[in-house]
Amino acid sequence: MNDAEIPAAAGDGRDSAAGNDSYAVLRNRDFLLYLVGRFIANFGQQMFVMAIGWELYERTHSALALLMVGLTQIIPMLLLTLPAGHLADNFNRKKIIVLMTLAVMAANTGLTVISARHSPVPWIYLCLLICGAARTFLWAASAAYLPALVERKDFSHAVNWNASVFQISSITGPIAAGALIDLTNRENAAPVYACNVLATLIFCVLLGFVRRRHTVAVREKMTFRGLLTGFNFVFGNKIILGIITLDMFAVLLGGAVMLLPIYAKDILRVGPTGLGALKAAMPAGAVLCACLLAHRPPLQKAGRDLLWAVAVFGLATIGFGLSTSFWLSFLLLFISGAADNVSVVVRHTLVQMLTPDDKRGRVSAVNNLFIGTSNELGDVESCAVAQLFGPTMRNTLATGAVISVVSGGVGTILVVAAVALIWPQIRKYGRLDGT
Repeated sequence: MNDAEIPAAAGDGRDSAAGNDSYAVLRNRDFLLYLVGRFIANFGQQMFVMAIGWELYERTHSALALLMVGLTQIIPMLLLTLPAGHLADNFNRKKIIVLMTLAVMAANTGLTVISARHSPVPWIYLCLLICGAARTFLWAASAAYLPALVERKDFSHAVNWNASVFQISSITGPIAAGALIDLTNRENAAPVYACNVLATLIFCVLLGFVRRRHTVAVREKMTFRGLLTGFNFVFGNKIILGIITLDMFAVLLGGAVMLLPIYAKDILRVGPTGLGALKAAMPAGAVLCACLLAHRPPLQKAGRDLLWAVAVFGLATIGFGLSTSFWLSFLLLFISGAADNVSVVVRHTLVQMLTPDDKRGRVSAVNNLFIGTSNELGDVESCAVAQLFGPTMRNTLATGAVISVVSGGVGTILVVAAVALIWPQIRKYGRLDGT
């Protein structure tokens, strides 16, 4: 999702093979260690995401309680994104990743105790706020660190594999969390949070074996002008700006994930196991899409494919919002996930390829701010609309959820049309590998 002058090589890894062999990048020892660690960490994180939504809705039966989850992630993003990008460009990115992962582990340890003791809900939000702050620094450093592990020609394949393991963990994590909650008699989600603690620890150990280090040529002082470097670069590049804008508003309007507990309990009536399956549907579609992309050359008309993918995402969201059948709902979420994977691969590949390494941390931070806040604001927007058109207007919460999801899907399609008209460069963008 980006366009600018193509800078120097995105990375200088030594183990990748030439050509379109998508498996060649897996022979890169450092990338493979990082990939395995990411899978384990994401597996634990996806268990956590499913469990936190389930526990809060079980304890409060309120869409506003789910809305607060988004706010705890948005606040640190807004406050810390600029310094997170500066640190990622001026300090060892690997150390930042490890330290912030340990902070996430500490917060999940706290959640384990809080859930087991059934402590007041505000303590849960405090731990979520700490997680949000740590992840703001973690995301900027991780996104900027990945290109250093592989060669430029292999980067789109690396992004696809990285997205694939994330989606596989997003399938297995929620299912495992739902099953674990059922096995523990649905008393609390403490065992799930404890699993996430272990997963983050394993990731730190594996990352410690990665040899590739980020070195800073010239360390810059933290100034207001320097902090704005990422924004200046993004707003000066029409394709990057257009692609980020498309993804941001599509996620803001079309996200239905935070309302899945309402769908699982009040509309589809499938319980926590069914909720885990619904949460796994989108990543399952994304994995299928990733497999198809892995066995094909880089996208030849990446911009056009991106616009069509987001449009399909919007249509599938509308269908899901209206569905009262579990299997139809699962299928539509599956299609949404496949379409969304195209967006993820295109946007992340181009943002990193078209950004010089000395600005990559700050540009990644800006990208994460736009996309991350749109994810969280999308959750807030979805829950707020559900509450407004549900209990506030004397309807059921289920009715409000349906209105929220369907209107969001319609909005997503309108955004695709607007972006295609405002930034025609996106429609004309060609090969994803930049050749």
